[in-house]
Order: sequence, then structure tokens, then C-alpha cells
Amino acid sequence: MRRRDVLSAACTVGAMGWSVAPEGAWAQAGGFRIGQDFVRLEPPAPIDTPAGRIEVIEFFWYGCPHCNAFEPMLSEWIKTLPGDVAFRRVPVAFQQSFIAHQQLFYALEAMNLVAQLHARVFAAIHNERRRLVSAPAILSWVHDQGVDTAQFSGHFQSFSTESKVRRANQLTDAYQVQGVPALGVAGRFYTDAELTRNMGRALQVASFLVDQVRGRH
Repeated sequence: MRRRDVLSAACTVGAMGWSVAPEGAWAQAGGFRIGQDFVRLEPPAPIDTPAGRIEVIEFFWYGCPHCNAFEPMLSEWIKTLPGDVAFRRVPVAFQQSFIAHQQLFYALEAMNLVAQLHARVFAAIHNERRRLVSAPAILSWVHDQGVDTAQFSGHFQSFSTESKVRRANQLTDAYQVQGVPALGVAGRFYTDAELTRNMGRALQVASFLVDQVRGRH
């Protein structure tokens, strides 16, 4: 799902705002090329991991069919990540209607239900064709999953969730996310399917970038 598909025509999509470093080690190792397979952020995006750990972010939207198709592949890749990699998901809101899905994700996260229900949200939207676009529809679905709806509703509307939504939007802007699914590495690098031609290759690029960041610590 490209950002340009949901934002106004005034938003220019592409490499605008990216600082592409001169080609060198970044351009050659692994056959991946800076400016073609990934871009370097300038200034770097903020990170939320302690020193010594490498943050990898997946930017996604539950309503995106490409994110839905990517999820099984991503889940398998996550299992292979070394212990010094801190992976997390960040839901995007390219428009106001996406915010309910951000709240849904962060409510699930607060209840430690992401592992159990994250894939089910995708299935509900894309396979079962449930319109999880409003709080009542989301609460109805959550109830069907056997979740305490009162507790979920409290998290869905909490100040903590509101703060996480703001942080997610700040990170989306800091990484200049142009579409989802997309991957950010260590606050320094960004890649997506438009750059790599497919998300399988984007995962290879992300692994390469993790190795490169580790070598420069």
C-alpha cells in the first residue's frame, strides 16, 4: 500500500529528503546498493532500544493487502533474528481512518495478545471481510476472540495508547515511510518493496543492514 494512494496529490513520493551517502562498502557488499535497494536517513530517526541492540521496525497497516501477504514471511524471518536485534511493529496512519487500527494494535500489545491475535486481525479483514473500521466493530471482533472487552476498551482509549499512536506517527515521518510494508533499521536505513522489487528481497536487505550496523558499533 503506497502512501501516495491515500495522501493528497501534493505529497511527492520518491527519494525526496533522503541523503544518499557516496557509494563504497555500503554499495557493494551483498550486492545491495545504497540509493537503489535501501536509503540512508539524514538525519537519523529516533530509536527506542538500549545501547548494544539493533532496532528493526516493520511499518504496517492492518488494512493493507500487501502487509497481509507479507506477514507469514515476516513471522518466519523474525524467528531467525540474532539476540542483539530488537524487532518491533509500528502501525502507520496515512489518513485519519487508519488510527483505529493503530489503537487496535497497541491495545493488543498492552494485553500481551499480539502473538495470539495479530495474524487473526489480518485474517478477519482480508479473508473474512470484516470491516474493522470503528471502535464498535473492533470491540465486537475482540469479543468473538474471547478477549475481555472492558479491559480491551480501556487500553484502546487510554492515554498510553494515544501516546504510542503519536510516537508511531512521528516515526513514520522520521523514516519518511512511502508505503507499507516497509522496514527501518537502527534509525539509519529504510527499505521497502518499491526499492527492492519484492518484500522477500527487502528482508535480505534488512539482514544485510543489521550485519553492517553491527560491524560499525
